[in-house]
Amino acid sequence: MKKLFFLLVLLIGTSSAYSQDTDSEESRNVSTDSGNSLLKVNLLSLPLRNFSLAYEYKIGRKVTAGLGVRIMPKGGLPMRNAISNAIDDPEADRQLDNFETGNVAFTPEIRFYMGKQAMRGFYLAPFARISSYTAEMPFEFDVNGTTQTMPLSGKLNTFTGGLLLGAQWKLGGKVYLDWWMLGPQYGSSNGLLDGKKTLNAQEQTELRNELQDLDIPFAETTTTVDANGARLDIKGPWAGLRAGLCLGIRF
Repeated sequence: MKKLFFLLVLLIGTSSAYSQDTDSEESRNVSTDSGNSLLKVNLLSLPLRNFSLAYEYKIGRKVTAGLGVRIMPKGGLPMRNAISNAIDDPEADRQLDNFETGNVAFTPEIRFYMGKQAMRGFYLAPFARISSYTAEMPFEFDVNGTTQTMPLSGKLNTFTGGLLLGAQWKLGGKVYLDWWMLGPQYGSSNGLLDGKKTLNAQEQTELRNELQDLDIPFAETTTTVDANGARLDIKGPWAGLRAGLCLGIRF
């Protein structure tokens, strides 16, 4: 019995010492990653005239909450030449010559890291995105061989939800790299484009036909043309992909 008691004490003491060593090791690892906040900028969005910032905050051992903000100042269509080559449609290409657009988006998310701690390793992040797009488009249409222009402008609002797969690494010190690998999203859109201009009966017919030929992916459009101008209502599903490469500072 004394030998059994001695063995139990020895085992308990050994396990306690091991636990203390493990805890101290984990504490040392955590201390090297001090700070519950991480502020990041998306590097891949900058060439597209998008300024995208993301803030991430640790709320659990392997869970963080975040908020992204994206702002695109109003201007010409990014990657204009690439889009022209892709659509291969001279008439549609002409409509894009003076097209201007801008947008702002807010993206809250929750991240679940698959490794031993938050802010490092692979993760899954359910997210929502609220976006607002503005556009100005001098829409051209032909009447008896003469080119007419209808100045259209308006706004499109979208609300989507999705799931982001990504990975984040510590590069050194307080510097981190966050790779948004793939983030499919799906939701709804609602908006309109309209313009004011005095139109005769023939101009109304030609403009209505041209607007009805517009093909906006995923969305349904309703065209209204009268003697005072035109209106294009847009409503329907909205889909997209979220991706990026972010550089951040932990604090």
